[in-house]
Order: sequence, then C-alpha cells, then structure tokens
Amino acid sequence: MIRLVLVLLFLLIFFIISIPMFIIEWIIGKFNHKAKSISSLRIVQLLFKIILFLCGTKTTIIGLENIPEDEPILFIGNHRGIFDVVIGYSLMKGLTGFVSKKEMNKVPIIRVWMRYLNCLFLDRHNIKEGLKTILKGIELIKKDKISISIFPEGTRNSDDDVKPFKEGSFKFAEKSGCKIIPMVQNNTESIFENQLPFIKKAHTIIEFGKPIIMSELEKDERKVIGSYTHKIVSEIYEKNKALV
Repeated sequence: MIRLVLVLLFLLIFFIISIPMFIIEWIIGKFNHKAKSISSLRIVQLLFKIILFLCGTKTTIIGLENIPEDEPILFIGNHRGIFDVVIGYSLMKGLTGFVSKKEMNKVPIIRVWMRYLNCLFLDRHNIKEGLKTILKGIELIKKDKISISIFPEGTRNSDDDVKPFKEGSFKFAEKSGCKIIPMVQNNTESIFENQLPFIKKAHTIIEFGKPIIMSELEKDERKVIGSYTHKIVSEIYEKNKALV
C-alpha cells in the first residue's frame, strides 16, 4: 500500500510541475526541435527511474550493448504489463517513440509528454488511420532518425507465453530499412497487474537481443518476419524465466 501511495504522490507533484515544464519545452522547440525531444526524453527517463525506485523494482539488464547508438531502431517487445514501457523507456539510449493505443491521446498531461517524445497513437480498429500512423513512424525513422518501439502482440498478455505477432508491426523496419532489436521482458506483471491495485516489490528481467537485419534474411524469412522474430522473442522469454 505504501508504495502505491508514494508513486501516486510523486506523479501528482510531477503533473503539477509539468505545466511550467511544457512552457519551457515549447520555447526550446521554437529554436531547436531536436533539443526539445532530447530534453523531454531525459526528463521522462528520470521520472521513470524514480518511479521504479519507489516501487522497489530491481531489473537485470542483458544485451544493452546490442543497441546501436548512431542509428534508429525498431524495438519489438513482448507485453506483460504497464511497467514494460517504464522499464524499457528508461533504458533507451537515443530518441525513441513508443506506439500506443489511440486512447492514450485523450489523457491530459500524459498525452503532451508523449507527443514531445514522438510517440505514435495507433487506432487498432481503423485500417486507414492505422496506415497513416505507420507511415508517420516510417518518416520518423528515415527522416528524423528516431527509433520506434512497439508491442506486436497488440495488447497486454496475462498468459505465461508470447502471443503471435501482428505482421503489420514490422512495416516500420521493412519500409525504412532499420534494424530490428528484440526487447524481451520477464515478470513485469508482478509489479502491478498481479495484485491490482497495489504495487509490489519485484525483480524483472529485460534482454535486448542481437539486431535482426531484414535485408540479410532469406526471402522466405522476410515474408514471415513477424513469426521469425516471435520465435526469437519466445526463446529469450523462456530462457530468462529461470533468472526471475
């Protein structure tokens, strides 16, 4: 109970001070859009690290060296709980936009930070709007050199496995030519989802797999890149169960 109260109080304070920070970020963006994105990234990463500290979360990090520092990436992750984003985003080396459901674009304060961070709001029930989101993401990767992170299962998975990936999620890499990095997390659901609405101290695992370069795959493998990547993510997920 005490962890939940501490996190809620901290978020309340952050939301209050977000108003003047939005003004500062807006001014920075008028002169240098990239500087605005970078400063917003560091602010939110600090926020997430403090939240993880208050939650008592300890994370074993594997394969951080697999993330290139000088090029945009498509991060493909399994989705266990809301802390997947908190943990994953706190470790991003460069500008990264997460793909989120469109409903998040209606949440005050949070939606502004997400826009500053180049996040994408995906309408999963409207093919036309979904295509626009994908095209915007491809442009972010190619033109602005911003990485994209997505959970291709489509929703949080409460079962002890990795659900099949939606092939459309890989269009970002297919059309931009960027590398794909598996981002596999174990036990994040133990922080919050397993005992809603309370927060519990937990040990989680995150592993960044070796980059997948689509142009180096066989033609048949490129056609089923979702299944190809799913197999890798599933193997890492099963392997790391023993580390929790």
